[in-house]
Amino acid sequence: MSDRPIFVVGCPRSGTTMLQLMLHSHPRIAVPPETRFLVPVYHRRRSFGDLRVEERRRALAEWIAGDRSTKFRELKLDKEDFVQQVVDGPGTLGSVLGTTFRMYADRFDKPRWGDKRPSYVKQVDILLRLFPDAQFIHLIRDGRDCVSSLKEMPWYTLDSFHAISTWAEAIDAGNRLRRMLPEDTYYELRYEDLTDDPATEMKKLCHFLDEDFDPSTVSPREAATVAVPAHKVWHSNTHGEVTRARVGSWAKRLEDWEISLCEQVLGDRLEANGYELSGAPAAAKEHLVTCHKTMQKRRANRMRKMVRDRINRLREPSPVAALLTSKQQLLAGIPQPRNESPELAQRAR
Repeated sequence: MSDRPIFVVGCPRSGTTMLQLMLHSHPRIAVPPETRFLVPVYHRRRSFGDLRVEERRRALAEWIAGDRSTKFRELKLDKEDFVQQVVDGPGTLGSVLGTTFRMYADRFDKPRWGDKRPSYVKQVDILLRLFPDAQFIHLIRDGRDCVSSLKEMPWYTLDSFHAISTWAEAIDAGNRLRRMLPEDTYYELRYEDLTDDPATEMKKLCHFLDEDFDPSTVSPREAATVAVPAHKVWHSNTHGEVTRARVGSWAKRLEDWEISLCEQVLGDRLEANGYELSGAPAAAKEHLVTCHKTMQKRRANRMRKMVRDRINRLREPSPVAALLTSKQQLLAGIPQPRNESPELAQRAR
């Protein structure tokens, strides 16, 4: 059995919370509610100093556990215990962050953890630096359904042009990952297929994860009461059975001009992923111009962040890669004890 971290990625409103719950229902896997500290901690890594120094690890652990922006409280972990485990653990950034998720899995007596955040699809290079043995599941949904759903979210304050850009970015990132990553690291799954035949799709996904299929993953209602915070009312559908009720609902939820724009800007990407176009009229020129400008600005912002990160990699105060799982340790050149399973070795540390 594997102990590799699992990350669920995709465009927002593509069903990633549903998949999180399906995975959390597996007897060996725990996937918590969305946290808000993994990537921000990575980008601030220089400010935390050399994590090989015990007091630096303590300071970082106390920030993760104490700052309201991190959502640590939703994991329901004991703060003092968490800080102590970080202090006693390896002096790398990934190890500090991984300890949080490992402790969450321990709450449910599960040996394996995952994390879900749609935007991770554009940050896989960072996640692989932190967790070099990680596996990624990219859930893909019809871009028109994602755009229509994003528009209705109370937390989404941008316009349809940004929503269209967000889906395009997720698909383009997935195309790059498919070319770059090994088959045992990156997996794509369509929301429509998952909701149409959840048992078959979860069996295939479990095979990718090197896990036995468990029927509980097909009906994750009970997991929703634990892994979806009550205040996230926009995830209310996850408290029921897996359903296809929202598939294709974009036809009634998008305005005509939005359908035309989606199909003209996203058409090639939609068809490449098995989605049929409706044959809507061509989009208005002013809408196309605005959408392309939006996409260009977002691309420029991503490039600036990437350049800053490349510079910061030259001045890192301590190692980044986690040293918690068996494969992470092997990749770092740490041999496993003889006659001891990786899982037992991990538990013993």
